[in-house]
Amino acid sequence: MSCASATLVVWTSAWLHGAAAADDVLDALGFWAGLHEVVADDDGTATALDLPGPDERPVGPALLLAALRRADATTARMVLPIPGDVRGLGGKGPLSRFALSVGNAAVLPEVGIGLVPKLVADGVLRWTVFDLPAVTAVEHVPIGEAEHGLASAMREAATALVTLDVARHRPNVRAEIAELSSEHSKLAWPAGMPPRALRVLQRAAEVAAILAVAATDAPGGAMSASAQAGRDDALRPLSEAVRRARLAAVDEAVRVLSDQAAGRH
Repeated sequence: MSCASATLVVWTSAWLHGAAAADDVLDALGFWAGLHEVVADDDGTATALDLPGPDERPVGPALLLAALRRADATTARMVLPIPGDVRGLGGKGPLSRFALSVGNAAVLPEVGIGLVPKLVADGVLRWTVFDLPAVTAVEHVPIGEAEHGLASAMREAATALVTLDVARHRPNVRAEIAELSSEHSKLAWPAGMPPRALRVLQRAAEVAAILAVAATDAPGGAMSASAQAGRDDALRPLSEAVRRARLAAVDEAVRVLSDQAAGRH
């Protein structure tokens, strides 16, 4: 329901501002895979960060953190690219193409890199480090606006379940949704994580669970092409609301953790 990039962005930002230890970052990443490995996409990025190149043996994430510290990184952002919107990834190129295929990425504008996670084997998550060709503006979604949009989406989701008649075909659908959304509660976050960001992430997980169940129920009782199109139209805004909410919540978490750190100095 969440993604590895959200964990990396929030925890790494906390660590860079002294609000978490390096071991805390590594422990949090363990939720996504038992083994994480890091490799640069090209030799230039590898040389700049002293990381292995594409034809070399990957290293662990601890060496990635060390490289970010040496490069004077200060913060990170999550990007959730979709077809037609790859803002924040520096335009067309290897980074945006790979991130689009995976669905999420972490970018560190000050360092000029982007990181994309992908499962390459059972229990093995590889972070590929790409050059960020340009720092492009991204849309800032205020968390209040995202939360309001998500609340509306949740009401629409409830209506969509009835309209699509998912419950009739799957009697245990509510239990499925609850189980999927509860996965989010198992994620670890820094001690200073703002409650509002946590709330929005949880609500996004609930709507995402509804979408996941509805997707596996396709065509959801639709008996005609027009009914199928209506089903897709009903679900599409919910997906975008989840995306915006997750981006806003992670941005808010990074902002608050950074401000908390600044107040300690």
